[in-house]
Amino acid sequence: MKTKPVLCPERLRHVPAQFSWIDQRLVRDRHIRGRTSRALALYLFLCTVADAQGASYYSDDTTGGMLTFSPEELRAARAELVAAGLIAHRCPFYQVLSLEPGAAASVARPPEPRTGEACSIGEILRSMVKAP
Repeated sequence: MKTKPVLCPERLRHVPAQFSWIDQRLVRDRHIRGRTSRALALYLFLCTVADAQGASYYSDDTTGGMLTFSPEELRAARAELVAAGLIAHRCPFYQVLSLEPGAAASVARPPEPRTGEACSIGEILRSMVKAP
């Protein structure tokens, strides 16, 4: 294996206390192939804000605002990532999924809310009770 030079030793990366990373298999196993730039931007955002289990619950308004996506663009990017087996979504929760080989085929994808935008308090509470 070739040794790569460290170009800026004073800025070496470390896993931060709040835990955030992107799995190299995203590129190596070609999970990014065929993904739109919006879907990849959403994936990067979700990886950045997720906890160690990959879970996060930023609202659509916040996520769309930070990524400068319209509601339709956010829904399309999310649907693309769900279809690719990269994330799971049940309003208002997201989970960045494992990239283990064969894991995408075994993912049970929860249904999207009827409107794709608003969730009732009941839906939010039910999804919190069902969460592992």
